[in-house]
Amino acid sequence: MTTYVITIPGTFLRELDDSARSTLVRHLRPADPRHTSLGRAEDLDVLTVNDNGTFSVRLEVEADDSHGAEEIARRAATAALREAGYTEDEAPTGPAAVTGIDTEF
Repeated sequence: MTTYVITIPGTFLRELDDSARSTLVRHLRPADPRHTSLGRAEDLDVLTVNDNGTFSVRLEVEADDSHGAEEIARRAATAALREAGYTEDEAPTGPAAVTGIDTEF
């Protein structure tokens, strides 16, 4: 298994209030990329929200390959958004991308 950092972009079409943000981050926290050496070195946040409503979710996941890692991260992000009260129509996401690989040899 390899540890991947996966970034998923999206857009909040409804404002993200403090309560929803807290819920979202709490549900994403187990996959916080700061647990990896790459995440610490790059000072990666689990959630970045811009003034225009666009956002990026960065998650650390373990998988056999990058495709599997992207799928695991997408499911985790979708579930966290749902827990925060956002449907896929209210917070659509773009394609997941591998933004880091943390392996130990």
